[in-house]
Amino acid sequence: MKITVTDVEHVALLSRLELSGPDKENYTRSLNAILEYMELLNRVDTSDVEPTAHVLPLKNVYREDEPKPCIDKIIALSNAPDQEKGCFRVPRII
Repeated sequence: MKITVTDVEHVALLSRLELSGPDKENYTRSLNAILEYMELLNRVDTSDVEPTAHVLPLKNVYREDEPKPCIDKIIALSNAPDQEKGCFRVPRII
């Protein structure tokens, strides 16, 4: 499958991009080079390769939940730009 200048112009129109003549030619060449490489990859024999979700056998490593002391309320509120009744005061969203 080859990309034509018309295809690049169509995608540029959909993307709301203005491309000059040389840019259209450059993108056409670049996209065709990418498609040629993808075609090369499609020809690689992968029949003996087992499908995987990741190349390494990774597992999630979780740390133990350990209770730790909380930060003091006065220290937490010391940098607050606005506070009220011992809580952060933020602008109304709704």
